[in-house]
Amino acid sequence: MTVLPQEEQPRRRRNRFSTRVTAWWFALVALAVCGVGATVRWLAEAAREHPAGALTAAMACAATGAVAAPALRRLRIRRLAHQTARTLQAAAEAAAETTRASARPPVPEAAVAEAHAGVDCATLEGGALDGGALEQPPAAGLTTDYDALDADAFEGAVAALCERDGCRDVRVVGGAGDLGADVLATAPDGRRLVIQCKRYGPVHKVGSQDLQRFGGTCYAVHEAEIAAVVTTSDFTQPAAEYAEQCAILCFGREALLDWSAGVGPAPWDV
Repeated sequence: MTVLPQEEQPRRRRNRFSTRVTAWWFALVALAVCGVGATVRWLAEAAREHPAGALTAAMACAATGAVAAPALRRLRIRRLAHQTARTLQAAAEAAAETTRASARPPVPEAAVAEAHAGVDCATLEGGALDGGALEQPPAAGLTTDYDALDADAFEGAVAALCERDGCRDVRVVGGAGDLGADVLATAPDGRRLVIQCKRYGPVHKVGSQDLQRFGGTCYAVHEAEIAAVVTTSDFTQPAAEYAEQCAILCFGREALLDWSAGVGPAPWDV
């Protein structure tokens, strides 16, 4: 019978007591105590020799503390008020949107099913992709299966929605060298509209890098007055925060479907 040799376990090294290290620590503690005592003694002698200066310094410290405390308190109150105002504004916008949505007549399910069955993807692909307008843009109250479209057809579908709802000079300019703009148009109120289209899957959200690239060109290069990103997916939280800072409208999947069905606002109505 063969007996395998057992590996020796490494021995843990024990920390040995060092007189030298202990002496150094005592020396450092003694120096610190002496330094603090000398400083206190010097301050006491200075106050005894110059009581007016010591009193003035003490009053200055007290005044600085009294002035700084309200300022810090006002700063905290100001931040809290700003956060509260933003929360109230978001709640008011959500309530207004809910009121507008409830005021519109509901779209019959039969009409939605008919729209899904009757929209021709080839028509979308051949419409505004050449810079022109779609021959048959989807009517209000109808929608389409945007997941069945490729990236180019999705840009044409978004351009068709813009033309359907009253935009002029609608052009699809997406492609190599588009500098972030996929659809250019003039909104019904005359403002210049620049849209970037993101045909993503449901698990692929639009990230902050996508928003940063679009934010660097939509205003400076394309001179947008309304900048929006329309996607078949959704946005990450950092992307939504960046878009809010740069006044870029985020149209996720739900907003796109509502816009397409006529039960939600268009980008220029937000």
